[in-house]
Parts: sequence; C-alpha cells; structure tokens
Amino acid sequence: MGCHYFVPIVLLAQAVTASYVLGDASVPERAVVTTAIRRALPLLERGSAGSARERQCFTCHNQALPVLAIAEARKRGFKIDENNLERQLRHTEAHLKRGQKEYLEGRGQGGKVITAGYALWTLEAGGRESDDVTSSVTAFLLEYQNQEDHWSHPGRRPPSSGSDFASTYVALRGLAEFGSDEQAAAIQGRTEKIHRWLLGQQPRDTEDRVFRLRSLTSVGADDDVIRKAVAELEELQRDDGGWAQTPEMESDAYATATVLVALQRAAGRKRHHPAVRRGVQYLLDDQQQDGSWHVVTRATPFQTYFESGFPHGEDQFISIAASSWATIALLLELPESVAPDQRELPAADQKDATTAKATIH
Repeated sequence: MGCHYFVPIVLLAQAVTASYVLGDASVPERAVVTTAIRRALPLLERGSAGSARERQCFTCHNQALPVLAIAEARKRGFKIDENNLERQLRHTEAHLKRGQKEYLEGRGQGGKVITAGYALWTLEAGGRESDDVTSSVTAFLLEYQNQEDHWSHPGRRPPSSGSDFASTYVALRGLAEFGSDEQAAAIQGRTEKIHRWLLGQQPRDTEDRVFRLRSLTSVGADDDVIRKAVAELEELQRDDGGWAQTPEMESDAYATATVLVALQRAAGRKRHHPAVRRGVQYLLDDQQQDGSWHVVTRATPFQTYFESGFPHGEDQFISIAASSWATIALLLELPESVAPDQRELPAADQKDATTAKATIH
C-alpha cells in the first residue's frame, strides 16, 4: 500500500488478535473484530459502486452480498456510504423492472431463481417494501419449476451458483418477505413440498450444507433435524479453524464465512461457541492487508471481464462475495444499536481507503 499510517493499524490489529487468542481480559475481544470490519467496508462499497457503474445488470456478488454486509454494518452503528447503498438498491430495482414482463410471463431474467431470489434479498436488506415489480418476481418464483419439489439452477460458477439448496433458500426467503396475501396459500404449499425434499436429500459440499441448514429453519423443520445438520457442518471444521468448499480443497474465507453465518443465524451459535471462535479467528488471520479476503475462482467465465474496483483481478468476483460473507460473519459478533460515533471509520482509515482506491486495480 505504501501508506505510512497503515503499518500501525496492522500492528494494532495483530496485537489485538494475539490477545483475542489468549483471552487477555485487558483487551476487549470485539476490538479486533471492529478493526477488521472497518478495513473491509470501504472495499465492499467501492466494488459495488464500480459494478453498478460498469454494468446495468444486477449481480449477486457485487450487489447482493455487499448490500447484505453494508446494511448489517449500518444496524451495528458503522458509518456507511448511504448514497452508495441507495444506488445499489435502485440499481437492483431497475434490473427487476426491466425484466418485469419476462417475470410475468414466467421466464424471468438471466440467472433465473438465483437472480430473482438474491435480488429480493437485497431489497429486503435495504428495507424496501413490496410493489408491483416484487409481486411479479414472487409470481415467477411460484410458477417456475412448480412441477418439481425444489428450485434448481445449473450454474457454472461454483460455489455461489449451482447449488440446488442455495437456489431453494433464496427463493423461499424472497417469497416469505415479498409474497402477497393472495399468494399465501401457494407459498405454503410450495414450502411444504420443499420441506419434504430437504428431509430426503444429502448435500454434496459446504455450499449445499450451509443452505440446506438455512432452508430447514425456513420451513420449520424439527429441532432434531436441524441439530443433525448443524453437527454435520461443525464436524467439517478444519484444524486451522476454517472450512473448505469441498473435501479436496483447502480452507478459505468464502466457505468459512458462509458456515459461520449459518451457524450464527440458523443455529443460534454465539460468539463464545468453540466452532464460532475458531472460525472467526481464521477469518481474522486470513484477512489481507488491504482489508479484503482473497479466494481463488473455480468458476467457468461466460461474461466479459471488467474491473469493479475490488482487488484480486480475475478472482475479484468470488473474493468480493467471500469478503462480504466474512464481514457479515464478523458483524454478527457485535451487538446491534451501537451509537454511530463509536464505530465511525477513523480519519486514518478514511485516508487509507482513499489511497487504496488509487492503487488497487
């Protein structure tokens, strides 16, 4: 980075991290978490802004997941770029509006259920209300693959595209949040069908396991079923504290963060639970000096490459997804409703973020 003030910040983070591991009561555990979040947020905002500037289309990696992280940060008192958040929400709404006719005709947009589900999740995070466009999308979700017992999307961009469990979860979530009263009976029937499907399916990889767990909680599965799904996830934690996308791969931030969020959200695991503590420590150790998390892509590209302003070149899209999930996982370590001035980005960090913008390509 070449910034004279960056080294002290990193050294402070490393010092606090050491105390975090040793349980030194003189240094609050949340201090290092807060520092890591502060370093990550400017990059997520830059990557989302750059994507919206370069492309008309909505993307799960550069709109949905950064918005989920940014909105979560706002709930916990971090200062965010409100104008950028509003721009991402309008960008998402405009994308759905352009496809409204196709949704009403049951065809949807590119990405089908994944796009529809993640776009609705984005609007939910931003506090948007139902309207005629979201009703068109929920109508599509109810009609799409309605002869099947779940939703699927044969994406070529693992891990974030291609899991039937992930497709099913985002569709269920979208229907739960934006479904109309007139759609309630159809939603209930589809949910019951999904419930039966979930009980009979075995996940193949970590993405499957994460979203199967989250889907099980969405459909109201029995506690014993949920406990078993939680145990299966926790058993896959590696010695380094992380999780891997597949058994053949090494631990990475994407798999680790998605598991942590599932354990925190769906299983109610708290920050002192051993699996959560070890997973959080993995993320803290794995964060890059620029505030991002780098994950190597294994997706098959099919779109023209462009720079969004997020680092890591050809790996930037999976890396911004991983960094968003990692930021959310860390945010869930902190309480909500903290006064904004307690977590406002320090002046030195603001300057560092500005310098990073000029040097990261």
